[in-house]
Formats: sequence, C-alpha cells, structure tokens
Amino acid sequence: MAAGFLGWTFDAFDFFVLALVLPEVAKDFGRSIPALALTTTATLATRPIGAFIFGLLADRYGRRPILMANIAFYSLMEVFSGLAPTYSVFLFTRLLYGIGMGGNWGVGASLVLESVPAKWRGVASGLLQQGYAVGYLLAAGALFTVFPRWGWRAMFFVGVIPAAITVLICTRVEESQAWHQSRTDWTTYRGAIFGNLRLFLYLVLLMAMMNCISHGTQDMYPTYLQRQLHYSVGATSGVTAISMLGAIVGGLIIGYISDRRGRRISMIAAALLAVCVIPLWVFAPSRALVMLGAFLMQFMVQGAWGVIPAHINELSPPQVRGFFPGFAYQIGVLIASSIAYVEALLGEHFTYAAAMGGLAAGVFIVGSIVIWFGPEARGVSFVRSEAA
Repeated sequence: MAAGFLGWTFDAFDFFVLALVLPEVAKDFGRSIPALALTTTATLATRPIGAFIFGLLADRYGRRPILMANIAFYSLMEVFSGLAPTYSVFLFTRLLYGIGMGGNWGVGASLVLESVPAKWRGVASGLLQQGYAVGYLLAAGALFTVFPRWGWRAMFFVGVIPAAITVLICTRVEESQAWHQSRTDWTTYRGAIFGNLRLFLYLVLLMAMMNCISHGTQDMYPTYLQRQLHYSVGATSGVTAISMLGAIVGGLIIGYISDRRGRRISMIAAALLAVCVIPLWVFAPSRALVMLGAFLMQFMVQGAWGVIPAHINELSPPQVRGFFPGFAYQIGVLIASSIAYVEALLGEHFTYAAAMGGLAAGVFIVGSIVIWFGPEARGVSFVRSEAA
C-alpha cells in the first residue's frame, strides 16, 4: 500500500508543481499562459506511451521492479524540467515526464489491489487514489515554503528525495499471488487484449470523462485564483490545500460506500452532487465560501475518482491487469488532455469562472451517463482458490 500510494503521491506532486507556478514560468520564459498550459497538455498527451510500455513490462516481469524503474524515470525528468534553459527544452522535458507519469498508475494500482481483501478493495482504492490529492497538497506546501525563497525551479527538485525513499520501500514489496497465477505467454496475452476490445473501448470512454472531470476542476484552478480573484501565492496555496483535504476525505468515504452500495451508483452520486457545488466553487463572493466550495468540489471529484482503481481493475482480465486499466486510463487522459488549454483560452477571452464552471457542468452530466450504462464487477476475486 505504501509503495503504490507514495509512488502516485510524488508523481502527482511533480505534475501539480507546474499548475501552481504556471504564471511565473510563463513570465520567466516570456510566453503566454495558454502557451504554458500547452506544456500541461503535452504531459497528458504522452502518458499513454508510458502506460503502454510500463504496463506490458509489469504484466510480464512483475509489478515491483517496473514500479521502481518508473519512479526513478519520472523523478529524473522532473529534475531536468527545473534545469530547462528555454521554453522548447521545458516542453520537451514535460513530454518525457508524461511517459513516466503514465506508467505509474496502472502498475501501482494493480500491485495494491491484487494484495488487499476484496471486501476492503473500495477503501484501499480510495486511499490509493488520494495519493494524487496528497501530492497536490504537498505541492501547495512547497509553493508556500520553497517558492518564495528559491523560485519556481527549486519546486521541481524537492520531490527527488522522497521519491528515492519510495523506491527503497518498493524493494521490500513482494509480488502478488494474483500476478504469479496470471502470468502467461505472449500469444495468450495478446488474445486477452484483443478478445476484450469492446470492454477496453468502454474503459477508454469512461476514463476520458473522468479525466475531463479531474483536470477540468484542478489544473487551471490555481490560475483562476491568482488571475481572476487576485489571490497571493500564500492564499492560493491555502485554498489548494483545503481543496485537497476535501479530496482525501471524499476518496475514503465514497470508496467505503462503494464497497457497500456499488461502484457505479457511488460515482454517479458524487458527480451529480458536484454539479450542485459549481456556483459555490467558482462564483463564491467571499474567501470563506471559496474555501468551502473548493473543499466540497474536490470531495466530490476525488470521491468519484477514489472508486476508479478498484472499479476498472475489477473489470479487467487478470492476465493483463498491469496493462489494461493503465493503458485505458492514459488513452482517456490523451482524449481529455486539451481541457486545461481550452479553459485557459476561454478564460483569457471571458472569465476563468465562466469557462471552468460551464465545462465542469457538462462533463459531470455526460460522465454520469457513461458510468450508468457501463458494467460493474464489485467484489470479484483476483486470486483463484486451490479448490477452483
């Protein structure tokens, strides 16, 4: 659990560092806000490459060694991002970083969820996914402590040491019994992938909507606070931290509910309640209400997301559980990757509140419809018993 959680935590930390200092990086490179938002899109766009490569290797050679290699790779790319001398080099390092980020989720999720009891899979799923929120929370802390003293480049260096500690934790991890049972030859492996193509396409659609929901409510939110509400760096990091506390609580609570009431119904309820929170989220008249709106929005968003690792791992064929969920996830990311760029463009021409609120309402509703018409396999066993 620690290996999967921390791997995702520092992956998210490295990603959200840019979201928090985006205006400053744009100023330093002499570029516009949309131009820097394009580097975020570039990171999201290359994530399927990482999911494809690391997912295939994890199914063949084990979750643990591939997770360790993945964490080392994305940490190195993050350091290179902080050292980039020009915008072009920075854009290139973010493309490479996206490959590392794309490989982490599928490998870590399969390792964790193959190792926990089925009756607690929803809670474990919610906890694992909130590594993402904790990463954002830590990035907000770095914005408050590191950025004012050392600038934006140092923000890209501080995650290296804890990432190295995570790699050391991985050395203590044993492969799951489910992985040993599901190992197979390449011919059977290919058959498991292409024989479940319809399911794969559904998972891609689901993950496209889920990534529109998450990135549409997170990536440009710090920019909205700074550009439209004129919040200081300290105020921005404070609101961001509160929103991520909401995410952590929501992920655990709705993950627990999904173990009792079902995956789909829990996710749909969270998404539809998030629609009701939009006016408080981007149109609140006071800072106290802004904080409440940020907390509730991410409670719902990451509450729905907390169910996802368990939900799509339960739906995936056992032979390809390292590849199938992660690759579908990252293809969904690719489809949704332009949402931050679109929000930035609309925000510059209208307001960030109107752009983010309107897009969020649409993706929450469409996402709920996609979830409703999909399958569910809550509680399915990942391990074959000796009797079976």
